[in-house]
Amino acid sequence: MKEIRLRRGRDSSLRRLHPWVFSGALGEPAGDSPASGETVRVLDAAGNALALAAWSPQSRIRARVWSFDPSESINEAFFQRRLEEAMARRGERATAPNGACRLVHGESDGLPGLIVDRYDNVLVCQCLSAGAEAWKEEIADALMSLLPADCLYERSDAGIRELEGLSPVKGILRGALPDTEPHIVENGAGYTVDVVEGHKTGFYLDQSANRALARREAKGRRVLNCFSYTGAFSVAALQGGASHVTNVDASEPALERAAAHMALNGFDKGQYSNLCANAFQQLRRFREDERQFDLIILDPPKFADSRNQLKKGARAYKDIALQAAYLLSPGGLLMTFSCSGAMDMGLFQKITADALLDAGRFGQVQAWLYQGADHPVSLPFPESLYLKGLLCRLD
Repeated sequence: MKEIRLRRGRDSSLRRLHPWVFSGALGEPAGDSPASGETVRVLDAAGNALALAAWSPQSRIRARVWSFDPSESINEAFFQRRLEEAMARRGERATAPNGACRLVHGESDGLPGLIVDRYDNVLVCQCLSAGAEAWKEEIADALMSLLPADCLYERSDAGIRELEGLSPVKGILRGALPDTEPHIVENGAGYTVDVVEGHKTGFYLDQSANRALARREAKGRRVLNCFSYTGAFSVAALQGGASHVTNVDASEPALERAAAHMALNGFDKGQYSNLCANAFQQLRRFREDERQFDLIILDPPKFADSRNQLKKGARAYKDIALQAAYLLSPGGLLMTFSCSGAMDMGLFQKITADALLDAGRFGQVQAWLYQGADHPVSLPFPESLYLKGLLCRLD
C-alpha cells in the first residue's frame, strides 16, 4: 500500500478524527503517486500510521479517511459493514413501507463522498469523491444485498465531482426502474419522486422534520412558500389547516408536480395558487400590491458554495428576508433557511436580524432549525452540518 506523509505539526485534525487531509498538510511525496481513488496509508511526520484514506490527486482535499484504524482492510467486507451500520442507525425508518430516508450521509457515516437515499423500492446514490467512485461497484452490490430494492439509480451529476477530476454520471447501476415513480409517505402526506430529473436525488429529505413543524404552525394562516420546488412544505401547511398557500418557484415543471401533490393529498385548487416567477422579483411585487401573509417559508438554493462567496450569499439571504419581513402580518412567522455549508448559524442569525431591523420589524426566535436525524452530524466533522434555519415571530 502506498503511503502519504504529513508535514510536522499537521496531524492534529486527524488525531481528532476529522476525516479530511488537505493538500497543504502533505510533505514531499516519496515514490510513485497513488492513483485516483486508491487507498493510501496516512503517516505523521515521524512515520506513525494514523489512518487509511482514499487519494484524490485533483482535489484540494487530497485524501478522505475511510478508517482511523491503520490495520483495517478496505475491501468489499468493509463497505458491507459500514452500510449495515449506517442502516442500523436509521432503525425502522430504513425499511418502512413507502418510506423515504437518507441511508448514508457521507463522512458522518464513515463513507466519505457517498450519499444513498431510499424512496420506497428505489435507491438513489451519489458518488461525489474519488474514493466512492473507485469502490462504486462493490458499494452497489452491497446495497442491493442489504435492501429489497427494485433499482439502484446513480445521480452522480453534481458539480462537486469536477473538483475530484470526475465527470458527471447518471443512470441505472443495478436492477430496473419501476414503471411508475416511487410513491413515498412523509408525516402522513404522499409524494411522488422523480429520481431521474429531480433536484439532488429527487426530493429534499433533509427538511422532513421542518415540514412537520410547518404543519403544526400553519393552522388558519395565509402561507407563502418561496422556492417551493414540488410543494412539500405547502402540502404540510395545508395538512395543518392553512387557510391558503401560495407557491412561488422559477420552474414550471416543479410547480406542475406541486399541483399533482396537492391533488394526491386531497386539496383542491381553491386552497393554493402557483406562481412561476423569480422569487426575488415576486416578493417585491407582493409588496407593491400590499399583500400580506401569516407564514412565509424561504427555502432557497445554496447562495454560497464556499467561504469566498459568503459576502455575495449573505446579501441574497438578507434581501429575501427583508422582503419577507415587509409582507408578514403582525404576529406572523418567518421560516427561513440556508443550505450553504459555508454559512454558520451565528452569521445566518445576524443576517436575518439585520434584515428585520432594516424593515422596521422586531423578531424573536421560536426555534432553531437543522437537517433531519437521518442526515447525522459527526461531532469531529462540523462540515456535515449544512442546513440551518430559523423560525421567527415578527411583531
